[in-house]
Amino acid sequence: MQRTILHIDFDSFFASCEQHFNPNLRNKPIGVTAANGRTCIIAASREAKKFGVKTGTRSWEAEKLCPKIQLIKADFDRYLEITKKFIQIASLYSPLVEVFSLDEVFIDITPVLHLHKSVDDIVDAFKKQLADEIGPTITVSVGVSYNKLLAKLASGMNKPDGYVVITKENLDTIYKQTELTDICGIGERYKQRLNFLGINNLMALREYPFLALKQEFGTVASQNLMNFAWGYDDSPVISYLEETSAKSVGRNYCLPKNEYDKEKILQVLFELCEEIAIKLRRLKKKGRTVGLYLSGEGNYNQRKTAKNYTNSGQDIFRVCKGLYDSWKDLLMVRQVGIYVSNLIDETYITPSLFENPKTEIVMRVIDGINERFGHHTVRKGYVLSAPKLDTKPNGFLADRWERINLANNLAV
Repeated sequence: MQRTILHIDFDSFFASCEQHFNPNLRNKPIGVTAANGRTCIIAASREAKKFGVKTGTRSWEAEKLCPKIQLIKADFDRYLEITKKFIQIASLYSPLVEVFSLDEVFIDITPVLHLHKSVDDIVDAFKKQLADEIGPTITVSVGVSYNKLLAKLASGMNKPDGYVVITKENLDTIYKQTELTDICGIGERYKQRLNFLGINNLMALREYPFLALKQEFGTVASQNLMNFAWGYDDSPVISYLEETSAKSVGRNYCLPKNEYDKEKILQVLFELCEEIAIKLRRLKKKGRTVGLYLSGEGNYNQRKTAKNYTNSGQDIFRVCKGLYDSWKDLLMVRQVGIYVSNLIDETYITPSLFENPKTEIVMRVIDGINERFGHHTVRKGYVLSAPKLDTKPNGFLADRWERINLANNLAV
């Protein structure tokens, strides 16, 4: 049975939210910047986009392109409130709603399609309800197709307030005008490597010998690329209410400025490791593989698998520090990414005879205090004077703890 899947994507979400909350900003060019003071645009309003301002544009460049632009610091807590209402509305149209990020959902309407006249009617009703219950300032673009890959591609083809349907019959026509990076899963790095092989579009990717592609990208990545080229995707739409097993827990952070001070960089690493450890303990998980990504004058990416499983921030930090110290030519850091994988339920781990059982108890007590009185109420002495890095519900809501919280909040 062929599925019918919607991908619904907000238009200029962060900027539209700011205009929604502040009527004085409506119909004006605005740029949303990171709350930590990072000087790049993370979202631009439609009015600002007309001047060439886009995500990633430096603040000074944005002001040069559009002298009247107003720069607003991001407030993800308020944006999340819009997301919650958005998901509640989406849930009225199907029980299968997958939260892809703060401003994107997939909806599988296959089980309920017989209850409506057509897909067009569903899309029209959804857009109208969104305008009535949230407001006309915030709009969405909708893509419809028989799988998630193509539905997401379709939603970005006619922004803003767009509606595009991709079928098996029009797929080749659409692919002939689609850039490689329009496909979710092909980024700039993959594009450069594909271009080096003489592959400049999806139709050319189809014709490229699979064995040659495999030599360049490996078995898994090359198969994924071929699936992209032919529009294959059988992944299900997984409801945000459905229990899923966490495969990893991670955290990305963009520093307020390019940082050369090693001590400050290590404090950021320590703080992020503590945050990841808290999430592991909430999920009752421990991990053994630690990965560290640092971006600055170059990109540094490495992982290490330890002998023992852990949910201690200090243990995770020791591994990260070892990886950091091994990169002798690393001078400046702009962005940090840390993750812990190779997870197992803590109940399956036999306690070590050499570990102090009080350590686990102390960590749980501190977690309880911070949960009740706010994050950073109790901090390790090493980061006592360091800036507080608050978790914000941005990005892909990737870790399972944030998704569980979201599901519980919406169920109330």
